[in-house]
Amino acid sequence: MGFYCWAALLTFGSLVSAQKDWWETASFYQIYPRSFQDSDGDGIGDLNGITSRLQYLKSLGVTGFWLSPIYPSPMADFGYDISNFTDIHPSFGTMADFKRLVEEAKKLQLRIILDFVPNHSSDEHEWFKKSVKREAGYEDFYVWQDAKPGSDRDPPNNWVAAWYGSAWEWNDDRQQFYLHQFHKKQPDLNYRNPYVVETMKNVLRFWLEQGVDGFRVDAVPWLFETIGFPDEPVSGQSNDPLSQNYLNHIYTLDQPETVDMVYQWRELLDEYKREYNTTTKILMTEAWSSLDVVKTYFNDSNNRQGSHMPFNFQLIMRLDSNSKASDFKTVIDSWLDIIPSGHTPNWVLGNHDKRRVSSRMGGDHMVDIMAMIELTLPGITVTYQGEEIGMHDVDISWADTQDPAACQLTEETYQEGTRDPARTPFQWDSTANAGFTNASVKPWLPLATDYPLVNVKVQQETIENSHLKVFKELMNLRATNTIVWGSFKSLVLGTNVYALVRSFPNDKRTFVVLTNIGSTVETIDATKLESSLPNDLVFRVVSVSSKHATGETVATNNIRLQPYEAVLLSNHGTLAVVPSFTLLVSLMLVVFKLFKY
Repeated sequence: MGFYCWAALLTFGSLVSAQKDWWETASFYQIYPRSFQDSDGDGIGDLNGITSRLQYLKSLGVTGFWLSPIYPSPMADFGYDISNFTDIHPSFGTMADFKRLVEEAKKLQLRIILDFVPNHSSDEHEWFKKSVKREAGYEDFYVWQDAKPGSDRDPPNNWVAAWYGSAWEWNDDRQQFYLHQFHKKQPDLNYRNPYVVETMKNVLRFWLEQGVDGFRVDAVPWLFETIGFPDEPVSGQSNDPLSQNYLNHIYTLDQPETVDMVYQWRELLDEYKREYNTTTKILMTEAWSSLDVVKTYFNDSNNRQGSHMPFNFQLIMRLDSNSKASDFKTVIDSWLDIIPSGHTPNWVLGNHDKRRVSSRMGGDHMVDIMAMIELTLPGITVTYQGEEIGMHDVDISWADTQDPAACQLTEETYQEGTRDPARTPFQWDSTANAGFTNASVKPWLPLATDYPLVNVKVQQETIENSHLKVFKELMNLRATNTIVWGSFKSLVLGTNVYALVRSFPNDKRTFVVLTNIGSTVETIDATKLESSLPNDLVFRVVSVSSKHATGETVATNNIRLQPYEAVLLSNHGTLAVVPSFTLLVSLMLVVFKLFKY
């Protein structure tokens, strides 16, 4: 058969065995539909608007996108109060529009992830109306309790909602309280009722049949409550008995049954994959819990599998404008330390509930630093819309405030609870309303006043460097063997520099990332990070503020970084990209031809 034939066979075999599942190397993009693109001029983003922008998502290099809720809703919490789990809200479009979005996304090989909101429904859902009337099968579809014995309609216990106030609401028709961990128009479903469990599993099955590739599961820790509904102990963190911080939530959060429910959903998705011989359908779970709790969502001691991707919120929760390089290392290492063998890390910088990266981390100078770190760490990444162009929070007045979590506060306190500043319309170009809408009325939230300078078109077309260009260059590198398969090591160099190195010996390719978190100039000897580095390195990606140029060579032991500068360097040579399916097929054809001879 000959040497070349055997070599080709061995190479082909190694490439096939070295494949990862699609989601393990994914880069996801979160879309907040109300604010992404309006197609019909009503000032609210919609599905057809998203469809019209799919080429942009493809140009970023993302694997897929997840959508915040698009279901019918009274909008008491902008879609997280769902009145029909298997349809589309008219402001976003129709089911036909959704199917077209799926079809067009698949043409571009973009995966679609839907928001699954299992903890509660709207109080306007037919299920709740039936439960109020105690109709057969719906009597305990929600969590109902009598008033405290001997009281004049006092709540059953001292539980408080996640936003503010009692977690119990009296219903005159039923003459009982119902539990709502969030807004009073979001009654909690009763997961101790098998009918509820199966009904919500059918919701997952419905959307799988529409062609979605997975689900982001909202507010997982609240699914179950302790039987008996005992009072929760006082935490000592607040003097206000109606504040969430007033109690230690040992009976309403992170119950063992909650983790098991996630495992059941994983079994459903895996079964669907087997039954229909399709690609993996993934489960992303939202839990702002401690690391020891989040770890349990991956798998159990019997290797029963749970969430493919328990969201990693450590970069949001534990880093801010006061963080030092040493804090970056501590936070990143703490997450990597809990990842079980065989599982994939993930990294999240922001979402629709939290302040934007630029605002949270201290300004525009941190945008490229955070992107440089996130996009070169091992595993999956999630980008919230606008991070790639450095969008920042917008100061929303009390008069313009839309967020229900803020509206239930006062003009003096609403800033403490508002999520509007991170939800403002996406900034596409310098035209009226930033290209988000052609509406003659105002968009549903005010735009940033600097949108003529901070938008996609400007950053694409400038001859200078831009946040968008940095983002795209980093995304291109995520397809290399070094990022997908390479080893990882990090150190704090000097006083303020968080440094990491990714290397893949098979390709003789090494990436060195240096980020100066501080306000002073730093001179770095990168050989302390990896002694085997060559004498010289090449700048491959540089932040907007950098005085270096891509392609420039620098001595490895004498790299000068300006304040808040971020750079990615590599050794010389070409960049090896992960083998594509087309390449594998081509290699197989070569092997077949060799066999003929």
